[in-house]
Order: sequence, then structure tokens, then C-alpha cells
Amino acid sequence: MSDPQTIGVYDDRAAEYAAKTDQYNTTDPRLAAFIAACPAGGRVLDLGCGPGAAAAAMARAGLVVEAVDASAAMVEMASRHPGVTARQASFDEIAGSATHDGIWANFSLLHAPRADFPRHLAALHRALKPGGVFLIGLKLGKGAARDRIGRHYTYYTEDDLMDHLRTAGFTPTDVKHGSGEGLDGTTAPWISVLAHG
Repeated sequence: MSDPQTIGVYDDRAAEYAAKTDQYNTTDPRLAAFIAACPAGGRVLDLGCGPGAAAAAMARAGLVVEAVDASAAMVEMASRHPGVTARQASFDEIAGSATHDGIWANFSLLHAPRADFPRHLAALHRALKPGGVFLIGLKLGKGAARDRIGRHYTYYTEDDLMDHLRTAGFTPTDVKHGSGEGLDGTTAPWISVLAHG
């Protein structure tokens, strides 16, 4: 993510975001499924880690967690969790080949411009070890827009997302749908896909 306005919202409202999402993120059954799909002691990347609640749960489960976020305030909060190594980075800074057993991209890549989405997925596929586990969460819809508080979102249909994942080399294995209220107070439908490299 490189949109300054979106990053600014997360910097300014990091504590509010944590208060709204930490409990859910810690108890999310999709997180439990992701952790279970990773090898014991495996190395995982939390892409767009936010305040670090999910990364902390991964660390407590014995995984080696690298957490990244474009927001300095979010990185500072995530770094407070035991076992979590967090650093500030954009999606463009994800590099390496076969370095991670799992990648958790839960509601982060929805902030990337549509034109950049395929190359971000390709870079993540390269960073994932063969057979590694990948989770992506996005809001469902079409087009792109800013929400009430100025964050930029790119929306995808389920078919579009599946096409992008398969083109990047991922094999989707499990799909979940739901809806939830965001930081801006609006409720939106989402999709979460567990896939393998």
C-alpha cells in the first residue's frame, strides 16, 4: 500500500482500530485454520499486520512471525507483542523466494490499486514455499472508491479474485463469506480465501 491518505488514516486512528478489531482478530476461526495449516515452528508473514493481534496469536502458537505494515503507528503497536518482529514496508517491498511457510494477507491487499494486484500476488507466491498456505481477505464488490474516512479500497467479485489467485499460481482450497462493520461505521460483505502455493 502506498496511498498516503489511507496510511494517514491508519496512523491517526491506530488505537481506535485496535480497540475495534483486536478481539475479533484474535478469535477469528480463519486464523486458527491458517495456523493449523502451517508447519510447527514455521515462518509466516503477516502482510498488513495492523496493530498485531493476529501476529501475536501466531507467535503464541509457536510460529516465527514477520509482520509488516505501511503505517508506522501500526508497526509500533505490533512490535509490542511478544514474539512479533514488525517493520514498516509497502506491498512493493515484499521480495524473496520460498522464504515463508505461510502468508496472512487479511484485509490488506484491498488497499492496493487494481493494476498492481497481479504483481503483488505474484511476489507473494514467489515468497511462499512450495505447498505453503496463503490467506487473503477482501471486500466484495466492483470498482474502487474511498470510504467515509478517506481510505482507498479496490473491490473484487469472487470470480475475479479466483482468477487472479490461479493466474498467480495459487490453488484455492477454502472460501468463506461474511460481513462486518469497518472503522468508518459501514457494514460491507467480504470474502476470505485459503489457498496453497
